[in-house]
Formats: sequence, structure tokens, C-alpha cells
Amino acid sequence: MHAFPSDPTGELRRAALAALACPDPAGKCAQVDALWAQAEALPLDADTPLADGAAREPALAAALAALPGRPPRPRLIEPGRVPQRSPFTPEGHAALVHAICHIEFNAINLALDAVWRFAGMPRTFYLDWLRVAAEEAEHFGLLHAHLQSLPRAAAPWHYGDFDAHDGLWAMCEKTAGDITARMALVPRTLEARGLDATPLIQAKLRKVGTPEALRAIEILDTILRDEVGHVAIGNHWYRWLCERQGLEPVAHYRVLARRHSAPRLKPPFNDEARRRAGFSQAELDFLLGA
Repeated sequence: MHAFPSDPTGELRRAALAALACPDPAGKCAQVDALWAQAEALPLDADTPLADGAAREPALAAALAALPGRPPRPRLIEPGRVPQRSPFTPEGHAALVHAICHIEFNAINLALDAVWRFAGMPRTFYLDWLRVAAEEAEHFGLLHAHLQSLPRAAAPWHYGDFDAHDGLWAMCEKTAGDITARMALVPRTLEARGLDATPLIQAKLRKVGTPEALRAIEILDTILRDEVGHVAIGNHWYRWLCERQGLEPVAHYRVLARRHSAPRLKPPFNDEARRRAGFSQAELDFLLGA
């Protein structure tokens, strides 16, 4: 059985932690692909809170200290300081692809974090989020290859060439101590924004109309299809956790959103995709302030 770096045991959650700590995007994606390919066969210790073992295990402590593993670039700045660029220019198109690439890289980390951080869940929970991580790694690869193919007078564009922000990982940190909040506010809030935003981005790219823009639309079709499934996984586990705790999902979401200062989402909403991802009519009404 394959042994993962920093994880001599081959245990599934430790392997996910090792992949999360990897700072190199290509290396992280390779670890995720290998982990997902073997996930069904790997042993799982679902009950041990891994952070508790850091004092006794230097390798575990080193992995925990490296979170999240990411390259030195892109430079992370406040969301409001990220420049707005037009996709109708070559650099603006590259910046748009880079922004989505950054979201997908963060999404790999978010899925891996759910696997290692939260003990005491059924095996299907860990397999669900490993599948999400593998699909996010595929998305990152598609986008990064497209970014590198875009016309540029100098060297090809790469991930890290544009500034970005850290909003997704910031919410990951806010919800580190509450798995119900994590399921409520990362997959079914922040990541669900992509269900709404993707058709709008695709509409802009259709107006651009270049071969590069049309290729980006194709990639976004793949991402949107998969993201419906990812948000559905978040909805499933959020409701599962609420049922176990005797909580009403819509009412408890309001509590969690206030507690963790979740952004208030604004229309237009992709109701069709959200319904396919498992949102109820009551939840869609809540988004509209009903």
C-alpha cells in the first residue's frame, strides 16, 4: 500500500492532512489523486482527534503547523483591494481564469480540512469529502492548463501571477471548532455562490467570443456540474448533523450565519442548480429575505 509523505501509517485522515500541508499545487493535486484512488482500501481511524496527538508525534505537529499548505504566491490581499479587470482584454481574461483557479485551489484545501479535522463521523463522510477534493484538484488542473495556454508576450501565465484574497480559508478557520457550522457556511454558503456566479461569468465570456473564452466556458460547464454535487454533499451532512442534534436546519442556519458573520448572499440566484443541490423552497425563500 502506498505510504504518503509525513504519514507512515497510510491512514486515510492522516494522509488527507499530509496532502493539505503540501505547499506545492502540483504535488498537492498528485497526493489527492493518489489518496482518492486508494480511499476505499485505506484504513480509517474516524474517532481520534488528530490535533490532540501533535504533542506526541513530531510529524503530525509539523503537518499541523504548515496549514494550509500553499505556495508563496499569489499574494493575499483584502477582498476589496483585488483589482477589477475586464475579460475583454487578454490580461483581464487571464486574471479571471486565475481568480477561479484560486477558488478551486482553496476548495481542495477546504475538502481535505473536513476529512482530517472532524472526528467521529461515518466513513461515507470522509469518502464524500475526498471525492470533492479529487474533483477540485481536477478543476484546478484544467484551469491552470488553460491559464498557461493564454496568449502572453512574456513567459506563460501561472497560478500566483495575480493577487488574490483569502475569504474561503478565513471561513474555514472560523468554523474549525464546529462541524455543523462548517457544513452550513462553507459548502452550502460560500461554495454555493459558484452555482449563482458561474452562469453570469459564462455569459460575459460568450460576449468575448474568442477561442480562449469558449474553452473557458467549457471548463466552467464541467465545474458547475461537479459543484452541484459538492454543494449537495454539504446539504446532506448539514441536515444529518442537525437531525442528530435536534435542530431545525433553516432556523439554525440563521444562528450560525450571525455567529460567524457569514456574508449575506445577493441575487440573482441559480434556483435550478440550487434545487438540484438539495436546497429546499424554504431555504431559497430565506435567501430572498422572505
